[in-house]
Amino acid sequence: MARLRSAPSANGRVLLSRSAKLLPCWPTTPCGWINPRGRRIPEPQHPYRDDFQRDRDRVIHSRAFRRLEAKTQVFTRRFSDHFRNRLTHTLEVAQIARTIAAQLGLNVDLVEALALVHDVGHPPFGHAGEKALDAAMRERGYFFDHNLHALRIVEDFELRYAAFRGLNLTFEVREGIIKHSHDYSASQFPELAEYLLDQRPPLEAQLIDLADEIAYDTADLDDGYEARLLTLPQIRNGIPIFDRFYREAEQTYPHAIEKLKFNEALKRILDRMVGDLIRNLQNGIKAAGIGSLEGVRACPHRLATFGPEVDEERRGTKNFLHQNLYFSAALDPEKNDAGRVIRQLFEFWMAKPESLPHTYQEKTGQEPLPRIICDYIAGMTENFIYEQHEKYCGSQ
Repeated sequence: MARLRSAPSANGRVLLSRSAKLLPCWPTTPCGWINPRGRRIPEPQHPYRDDFQRDRDRVIHSRAFRRLEAKTQVFTRRFSDHFRNRLTHTLEVAQIARTIAAQLGLNVDLVEALALVHDVGHPPFGHAGEKALDAAMRERGYFFDHNLHALRIVEDFELRYAAFRGLNLTFEVREGIIKHSHDYSASQFPELAEYLLDQRPPLEAQLIDLADEIAYDTADLDDGYEARLLTLPQIRNGIPIFDRFYREAEQTYPHAIEKLKFNEALKRILDRMVGDLIRNLQNGIKAAGIGSLEGVRACPHRLATFGPEVDEERRGTKNFLHQNLYFSAALDPEKNDAGRVIRQLFEFWMAKPESLPHTYQEKTGQEPLPRIICDYIAGMTENFIYEQHEKYCGSQ
């Protein structure tokens, strides 16, 4: 594939030769359009990697990132070894986000770092585990938020470097961790005030949540079909855009087996969503007259959105998955098991905190016990949490 070549035009924008469309361009810096604000603890520049490349690499080499391989996305391995887990899902999000960022001329290294780190705060057992952990915390006057937990991981929990705790990531990556999918109120979260809560995040952070949804909408249809929890007629009847693309695949590949035609339809849905997001973001920037990072931050709404038609299709697909897959009775055993394991372990350590590892016991003078237990459970892989449950709650 030929590379897109860009050159600055007289009006300060960038012209992409293949698409012949004008794209916004911030002033060039060594790291792209965004000039990093720096790290909590200053470090000398690396001889051949920029700041965001170093952040990306630190995330990849973190223990929290490696543990994603043993955390459920939607399906456990009871169904198949081929289904997505948190790690493979994260890699798919990164691939989609990089593609979008490159077409828009955004900072691909920052986007990749944000995509790779966006799920490190998730607990075991997918959304069922998150729901159970949040319920256990709320019973004790607290709550669990996976974005805030991810920030705690990169700020404090990771221990790899002699010079500092955590990963010492740049401001932009830390800001994107908490703001890529959610707007936090400064009055409710004063501890996050440094992250410009009254301003929009950069476009690099804004597109992560949409790349995430593109990835899981298409992947969950694929895994649900492979698990035989969703049938082809059911998907075609419930998602009109899928039916349209499946009919096109039948016409183009009449002798292909059903699964390959299914794959073709799914691929076209993914391409449609990605292409629409790129075009809509370009149009939104142009309509708002925004030509700088400051303009993005000051915009009263997020610029990274789908167009009306594709957004309606997205909502329809999401509703279909909720009604037919996420709340399928076939998944109830895993959900119920997740709730039971997390609830019983939480209660055990609340009653016997001396059974916690010494590193967590040492925090009891600094953090409330429920938060310490929550931090411990949230970091566990599913293999390890079952081991802990068997060890401490095996007779329950």
